[in-house]
Amino acid sequence: MDWMRRMSITCFQKRTDRNGIKVEVDSGGEVFMDTAVAEARVSPQHLVIMVNGIIGSSADWRYAAEQFVKKLPDKVIVHRSECNYSKLTFDGVDLMGDRLAEEVLAVVRRRPEVRKISFVAHSLGGLVARYAIARLYENLPKLDLSSLSANSLNSEHANSMHCLEQPCESRIAGLEPVNFITFATPHLGSRGNKQLPFLCGLPFLERRASQTAHLIAGRTGKHLFLTDNGNGKPLLLQMTNDSGGLRFM
Repeated sequence: MDWMRRMSITCFQKRTDRNGIKVEVDSGGEVFMDTAVAEARVSPQHLVIMVNGIIGSSADWRYAAEQFVKKLPDKVIVHRSECNYSKLTFDGVDLMGDRLAEEVLAVVRRRPEVRKISFVAHSLGGLVARYAIARLYENLPKLDLSSLSANSLNSEHANSMHCLEQPCESRIAGLEPVNFITFATPHLGSRGNKQLPFLCGLPFLERRASQTAHLIAGRTGKHLFLTDNGNGKPLLLQMTNDSGGLRFM
């Protein structure tokens, strides 16, 4: 079934649904824009990235994306991320975060008119978005923002000395960060008491869950239950502070 979905994306690059929302398949996901605004060649400058949770897909955000565009037709365009879906959500927070970062960069390159960026994420998607944002973060001198190119976003810049001499601004993928919103995201992991309601708070079941989560959810299971400590601190603990050259929030 997956190959059929991929073929449909390739064959139908653009479409407009009956609700007056223009939908474009773009850079591994779908972009939602108001049809009237698009036809008037108005370019919304605020990019909203929506990220699904574990075993989810971009379809989880379809209704919300439509409502965003209807409410703020000339202000936002919404990109529903599709790089991490179904069993790919078992690959681990770091790998999924890397994929999301690349997807965001691809969207930004194709839409040079955008100036601001926000993230809205559900469940595991909140952790993935946090990791991706750390990958995309840059502290740039204000005077250099106009000359920033999307192709330079992956390169290392010697901005630290500039920032000592002149004001700097934080940028995510070269854009001004606005909002970061998560729903039901286990920012502290799922290891604690009563973190998984269906286990009824029973210590025996919770201990077993932490020992076997990786058998079901792969590296993601290890990350969520903080058992990925073979080479140091678990990833979610690393993400509580700046770590490995990345600026986490």
